Amino acid sequence: MTATSAEIASSRPLWDGLPPALATALRPEISGLTTMVLDEIQRRIPEYARPRNRNYMHSISRGVEEALNQFVDQIADPATPRTRCERIHRALGRNEMVEGRGLDNLQRAYRIGARLSWRRFMTIGSRAGMPYRTLVDLGEAIIAHIDELANLAADGYLAAQGASRMLARRRRRVLELLVSDPLVAERELEEAASAARWPLPRRVVVAVLDRPVGETGTPRALLLDGLADLESGEPCFVLPADAGERAEADWERLFPGRRLVLSGPVALHDAADALRWARRVMVLVRQRILPDRAVTRCEEHLSSVLLLSDEALSLELAKRRLAPLVESAPQDWLVLARTLLWSIRTGGDPVRIGDALGLPAATVDAQLDRLRPVFGAEAADPETRFELEMALRVVVLLMNPAGTHG
Repeated sequence: MTATSAEIASSRPLWDGLPPALATALRPEISGLTTMVLDEIQRRIPEYARPRNRNYMHSISRGVEEALNQFVDQIADPATPRTRCERIHRALGRNEMVEGRGLDNLQRAYRIGARLSWRRFMTIGSRAGMPYRTLVDLGEAIIAHIDELANLAADGYLAAQGASRMLARRRRRVLELLVSDPLVAERELEEAASAARWPLPRRVVVAVLDRPVGETGTPRALLLDGLADLESGEPCFVLPADAGERAEADWERLFPGRRLVLSGPVALHDAADALRWARRVMVLVRQRILPDRAVTRCEEHLSSVLLLSDEALSLELAKRRLAPLVESAPQDWLVLARTLLWSIRTGGDPVRIGDALGLPAATVDAQLDRLRPVFGAEAADPETRFELEMALRVVVLLMNPAGTHG
């Protein structure tokens, strides 16, 4: 239900029937009644009593005080302008939407205000010797006044909700253009970003989630700073690079219970590539080829993504290069493959190999003795050694449980 000019005008005869002298009796009560209403709102609605909502409670305080003053002013003069009061209460509804809350609590606050105001003003009117008919009119006027303000707040909420949804649609369009392949013309992207009120940054961070987030679960920081599509089958978002500089614990708080893969900062025109890499890393995390963590950073796994970008080809290389090892040690070739990989990485240092694999030096020496007859000559050739390391990394990635040595 929304307040229209006709509905507001229809309630004015209620004030026409109230004697202006009543305003004189009620006005001294405004300050104390404001405090009483605010205390009761915070007692009955815990959401408004939390420390983080102090600024919003200041807005509600202003709204309560303005509502009571407007009511008394209209008793003194029914033609009193209502513009400022209407603006304040529309803003209360709009702020509730911006804060990500529904209308229920705000509507409860209006009902609390109506109940306490009715009780207090009726008591004062009775003490002032107002006749019964005047008290009835006063009670009806109080209810009508609060109803109008509650409807104005609903108007503000719905208007902000509509604007928010329009902005979200426009920002989603910018996201689509930004990650399209090939990238759209720069002018088209600039025009879409301008309509979405999203200044194009020079560098961005791209992220993907393992499963969708409902509209109400979208973190407010993303709504303000980023481009997000968190409800589709492949949820993702883009943030300016500086806004994406958060600790892993911060990301976990924003998306509890979900896996998140983050790209490193990339140039704006590379966002589509960054999204593709992030999605590939997410696949590898799901397959447990990469460690299964709440937050995974792409830049730590780019070589793995490259090695497995064509898995069939990588496996073919591994089969060809490691065939001698499989033939010579069919039972424990994978154990020897890890040792060989670290031998190439460390220049054959048994101590460093042992530290990396958690093996005693004697065991490492024994394994190296078994490997030298198989790969000694090949490992001396730089190109062959490079292919051999690639083959070993592919095998370790695909055949090791994620997070183990290698």
